Amino acid sequence: MPTGLTQDAGWQIGVSRTLPHPPSVVWDFISGAEGLALWLGLDTVLAPERGTPYRTAEGVTGEVRGYHAGKKIRVTHGTTTVQVALAPAAEGARTMLRFHQEHLASPEERERRRTHWQRVMSRVAAALDGA
Repeated sequence: MPTGLTQDAGWQIGVSRTLPHPPSVVWDFISGAEGLALWLGLDTVLAPERGTPYRTAEGVTGEVRGYHAGKKIRVTHGTTTVQVALAPAAEGARTMLRFHQEHLASPEERERRRTHWQRVMSRVAAALDGA
């Protein structure tokens, strides 16, 4: 099976990075208005209840599939599913942040989304660093 293709979730992509900030700081940012705008879309408001719909300023709709405060958010995003997850790094003052998207249409879309998530990760890191 080609890289990025799974039997259950089709084409998928994941991007992760360890950030020099504690999990609580990363979570507060990523689940707040500024963070949501970076990874999900402008003017997005997510309720922490499963099944709650949302809509971005760009018109993308979806619903919350999972919301575990301090750990992960999973949402449908158009025809795909996006998850953002946090895990404390070994030192405790660092956090591994991961974006994952599945049910992509093709290997080409997978590569486009890899580029997208790498850009998002850089923007999140810069915002957290105060750049």
